[in-house]
Amino acid sequence: MKEMLVSQVSDPSKAGAAQQPPPLRLSRTFHARPQTVFKAWSSADHIKRWFSPETFTVSNATVEMHVGGAFDVCMRSPDGVEHWTRGTFVEVTPPTRLVIDAHATDSSGHPLFRAYTEVDFTDTLGGTRMDLVQTYTFVDPSIAAPMVAGAPEGWRTTLDKLEREVVRMQGGLETEVHSVVHATFQLERTYDAPVTRVWTALTDEAAKQKWFAGTPGRWELLERRMDVRVGGREYLKGRWEGGVVSTFDAIYHDVVPNERLVYAYEMHLDAKKISVSLATMQLNAEGRKTTLTVTEQGAFLDGYDDAASREQGTGHLLDALGASLKN
Repeated sequence: MKEMLVSQVSDPSKAGAAQQPPPLRLSRTFHARPQTVFKAWSSADHIKRWFSPETFTVSNATVEMHVGGAFDVCMRSPDGVEHWTRGTFVEVTPPTRLVIDAHATDSSGHPLFRAYTEVDFTDTLGGTRMDLVQTYTFVDPSIAAPMVAGAPEGWRTTLDKLEREVVRMQGGLETEVHSVVHATFQLERTYDAPVTRVWTALTDEAAKQKWFAGTPGRWELLERRMDVRVGGREYLKGRWEGGVVSTFDAIYHDVVPNERLVYAYEMHLDAKKISVSLATMQLNAEGRKTTLTVTEQGAFLDGYDDAASREQGTGHLLDALGASLKN
């Protein structure tokens, strides 16, 4: 769908500003590191899997991710009509920012509209927030305007496909490959709060739900239950903006009030189990302050070997815990 395409052939300010639409602004949070989401833009192999609205496919693509490199994409409609966009990367700053400059054409290769697409990737609670701004300049408003009017919906379904591609890149889809990658990390935070209050934030359901969740506004709680005792279970299930459902399923093995928690947990993306981990939380009182040390030993399964993403996400959650203690 040509409303998805991006370009800038000349200075937009010189081309009938009164006829031009306002910039399109979109954002989406992905359950992955910025490096992974950024990489999904980096090659034709990735772009062919997601860079088109639902029911469209990418039949051809050339992606050379460096300044001046090509970004040429051909989208094929359900009835077989092909729509080309041809352009270049004008800014590439891994893994935080991309700018793509291209033009959409008709079947004869004549430009229909131009746009300037800026994509920013920000590390955030639960993963990566991707903000996209696309500024259009019409060549032929009578043809281009209806196309651009459909851009918000076209991008919505395209980002749904990007969500699935990011899951695939992390090994979160069912495959016949069976593998395991082991990783261990340790994080420490010191909070300006007494140990009893930090313990409550870790073990009381109402207190924990203030910080142990997905990105507000981009994650929907589906189910939560919590029973902190030896043999007790904790379960958290939520749907991300793109439709992917993540599930945290834990069982507690050691509970020493105000001192230590040890639990094992499984993580699922949709129906696939992606990891099994053993986590230890140790609390040390230092006057009116508390130091929390978290150690995790993980087995990442069947292609989901992005252990760094788990460490990063845990760090964000511990920061969110600290913020909840200030309220």
